[in-house]
Amino acid sequence: MKNQILMAGAVLGALAMPVATLAQSGAATGAVGGAVGGAIVGGPIGAVVGGVGGAIVGGISDDTRPRFREYVVREQRPSYTYREDLRVGVELPSDGVTYYEVPKEYNAPQYRYTVVNGRTVLVDPRTRRVVQIVE
Repeated sequence: MKNQILMAGAVLGALAMPVATLAQSGAATGAVGGAVGGAIVGGPIGAVVGGVGGAIVGGISDDTRPRFREYVVREQRPSYTYREDLRVGVELPSDGVTYYEVPKEYNAPQYRYTVVNGRTVLVDPRTRRVVQIVE
């Protein structure tokens, strides 16, 4: 019974967050995504572990996002044209996309950034998967 209450609370908490927050909010997005994924795999305890793990790998934080966008604009990186729907989780092609290091002050050393269809995205360089659209 206690597990069912915890599970219901985790799911309701995830569903209660505004859609805009879920779309792009750095650590919050990672936490919610991790919690929901963990809940599916491991029940209530999986939700807690997944939420904490998801928050750790959130990307560019909300408070540094405006400065990071300004940085990317100043750098004048060329935009790659991607013909598919650009969203978190998409794997970018291995050819034609140039990835740039994220400056240390933005605390995302494990990622690279690029510009796709005029939008700045963070990418996991090992998988070429988009982990955050920085808007």
